[in-house]
Amino acid sequence: MKPHIILIGPTFPYRGGNSLFMSHLYGMLVKEFKVTFLNFNLMYPSLLFPGKTQLDESGEHFEQVPSQRIINSMNPISWRKTAAAINRLNPDLVVFDWWQPYFGPCYRGISGGLTKVLKSKIVFITENVISHESRAIDKFLTNWGLKHAKAFLALSGKVEKELASRTQGRKVYRSELPNYGWYTLDEDFDKGKAKEELGFAKDDIVLLFFGYVRKYKGLDILLEAFAELSKIHPDYRLLIAGEFYDPVAPYENIIRKNGLSSKVKIVNQYVPNEEVAQYFTLSEVVVLPYRSATQSGILSIASAYEKPVIITAVGGLPEFVDDGQTGILVDTPDKDAVVQGIKRYFKLKPTVDFSGNIARKNQGNGFDNIISIFKEMLADLS
Repeated sequence: MKPHIILIGPTFPYRGGNSLFMSHLYGMLVKEFKVTFLNFNLMYPSLLFPGKTQLDESGEHFEQVPSQRIINSMNPISWRKTAAAINRLNPDLVVFDWWQPYFGPCYRGISGGLTKVLKSKIVFITENVISHESRAIDKFLTNWGLKHAKAFLALSGKVEKELASRTQGRKVYRSELPNYGWYTLDEDFDKGKAKEELGFAKDDIVLLFFGYVRKYKGLDILLEAFAELSKIHPDYRLLIAGEFYDPVAPYENIIRKNGLSSKVKIVNQYVPNEEVAQYFTLSEVVVLPYRSATQSGILSIASAYEKPVIITAVGGLPEFVDDGQTGILVDTPDKDAVVQGIKRYFKLKPTVDFSGNIARKNQGNGFDNIISIFKEMLADLS
């Protein structure tokens, strides 16, 4: 009989990196294990969610994972019902996806309601330990939420080290994000025409900033850097594709102040799945000037499309970029450093096969070992 694993976290119909990761994880694990997915019927109350919708309204989806939508993040009754359902199923492993301290009470309520035997089989996948924009209460909620974890699965070396200081001897396993290359591109896609539809010329060189916008993502840094670069390279263009979780006005003010309105295109929306590939395909390079990070789903998409990245060397990001080979690491998240990083990329481009190097690096993606990692966890926690 196949070992039975329960996954707890978001998947379809929810959108975003966590849902995508958990969907990929299910797709891998179901090849060798019996997997039950317990999903949310309410993740965030609308007042706490900064975007327009939590649901994926795309016309295409990676995989509509079969799941039981039974968890309400705000309702303790649903936590007890979820724990009771897990107890009845009596799985061999209970795996929670952790990324946000807000879910501390919910996950503590579910894990605390499990039998003593099942409490010894709890694993937390930790994409972040503390959120990027942490508050004083986040440490408490994190410790509260992770209380019953018997082991952890970290997705970056940075998180692995952070966990070492708080796991009290509990084992930490290590994996990576998968490469998210499943987004489709129309067979008749015309890069030049796509640029023109965005208001650019066919020969313009497009720099891409992709993903939702918050302060820690450093878009303001990139805009200031781009203002300097555009004076030297009038054919550079900047495409910003992603929903603004911050007010858009301060960013528009930088654009207006520097006279960049004709050189910067903002697509202020959650990019539907069927449009993702075209943005990466028409762009020359992806620029991610993060102020803080653990790992990045955007970097995983860029890797899948063999697009080099110019990225700040913060958090766990340097682990995933070979400087000068698959991308450019920028020492600090500031304007001058980003300017020099972009200049360095274009200086190296004629002699460095960035795309080929990325393709070779992709062959060693750590997520491909996820089944063996889960087998190890099952053996250790049995």
